[in-house]
Amino acid sequence: MQIPIKRAIESVPGGMMVVPLLVGALIATFFPGTPKFFGSFTGALFSGALTILAVFYVCMGASIDFRATPYIVKKGGTLLIVKIGIALVLGLVFGRVLGEAPVAAGMFAGLSTLAIVASMNDTNGGLYMALMGQYGRPRDVGAYTVMSLESGPFLTMVTLGVAGLSAFPWQTLVGAILPLVVGMIIGNLDREMRAFLSRAIPVMIPFFAFALGAGLDLTKVWQAGLLGLAMGVAVVVLTGIPLFLADRLTGGTGVAGVAAASTAGNAAAVPAIVAAANPAYADAAGPATILVAACVVVTAILVPIVTAWTAKAVGRGETDPAGASVDAAADPAPVRRA
Repeated sequence: MQIPIKRAIESVPGGMMVVPLLVGALIATFFPGTPKFFGSFTGALFSGALTILAVFYVCMGASIDFRATPYIVKKGGTLLIVKIGIALVLGLVFGRVLGEAPVAAGMFAGLSTLAIVASMNDTNGGLYMALMGQYGRPRDVGAYTVMSLESGPFLTMVTLGVAGLSAFPWQTLVGAILPLVVGMIIGNLDREMRAFLSRAIPVMIPFFAFALGAGLDLTKVWQAGLLGLAMGVAVVVLTGIPLFLADRLTGGTGVAGVAAASTAGNAAAVPAIVAAANPAYADAAGPATILVAACVVVTAILVPIVTAWTAKAVGRGETDPAGASVDAAADPAPVRRA
């Protein structure tokens, strides 16, 4: 007898991130003594998020190919710069208003500069590539090769520092990006290692999601309700419009820009990593994780709808020359992020 567990989880938007995170949060809320009671390997599953994420980013880096066509560099670079640029502007604005701490009470309780920057910085790669495979051109799919540099806490830490909030020592910044860089070097030196490590990327997601959820108290989740929904809509609107325009300016139809207006599942891991690197963000990390997870779900639902509408309105653009394909060496196997 077979039970379609994987299929059921994946039917939920961002399911491989959201479902394990929710399971971990439920256990932490109603059975908080579980890790201490069992200890050993079971207890380690509840507290090993940072270790699992370190391995995850090595594998993620290995999937990134240094070689890319000029179009891929231009397209992916433009979308990358616009996405992090928006996060930087918002970080500057809200950093002056909120500082490092979250809003303590009221309808905006839990909102923080950390939550805003983390939700805006990182694109859902699997969603982007799936949408581009349906509504875009093959080389637009390859643009994610460059955009995947958003992954991890490095750019969020830089953004918070530039915004004038508590800065991070250079060793911490280097440490945040080092696993990704090491993975990139390994993957580009040996294609077999790239293939080997890349296969581990989707496997890691539910494990670090569960460990992150184990640090959340669901009695506070109600605070994220409408606020989480509003933040998800804000991600689509505030990043989607500039990305659409940037895509048009670089010769695209705008569809790729809209498809990139989402929040990656592993962005929910960023607040915890940032707080571990700088205790000034400790109070903001828990609520920020919940809000970013809400953005993952909301954008996973909205972005496909808006992308389909955009493709219908502006068309799919001209077919790529020479058979509409990208050189295999320049267009590595897609990396899917929940």
